[in-house]
Amino acid sequence: MKKWIALALVALLALLGYVAAGPYLAIHGIRNALAEQDMGKLERHVDFAAVRVNLRAQAEDWLARKAGPDAQSNPFGAFALGIANELASTGIDTMATPTGIAAILQGRSMWKQLIRDTVDGDAYSKPKPVDPLKDAKMRYESPSRFTASAVDAQGRTTLFVFTRDGLRWKLTDIRLPQLNAP
Repeated sequence: MKKWIALALVALLALLGYVAAGPYLAIHGIRNALAEQDMGKLERHVDFAAVRVNLRAQAEDWLARKAGPDAQSNPFGAFALGIANELASTGIDTMATPTGIAAILQGRSMWKQLIRDTVDGDAYSKPKPVDPLKDAKMRYESPSRFTASAVDAQGRTTLFVFTRDGLRWKLTDIRLPQLNAP
């Protein structure tokens, strides 16, 4: 009987360890997918639908703040703001997909090869892999929310939000500093 209890405890601890390591496994999976430019692998670790919804909300909020209350109360300003929101939403919908990310990475690869910013400095070799989460500060905010904040060269912080759905963790939100600055 004691062996079964010990086995159940070991299984429970292994399960808790897997769930606790989940965000780190997701980040590692994203790094590998970006390095290999494998959008299928990236899709396993990113909830693109949630990322699109959250980026659209950020863009709409940013546009409304930039337009100000005067533009929103004016019929022509409200019309222009509506068009701007539609254009921003269309751009986000196009880019925040596996195909959009693949296009961005392909363009980045060609540019890196052109300027010889590759693994071995040869124009025909692979570009240095992109790692947006390099040197990111990571922390749990709750048992089902994990954040990684990365600072760019200009000192702006991008926040990557991972949420747990069952036992799996996925990237569900990217808080861009350009859209969240006052």
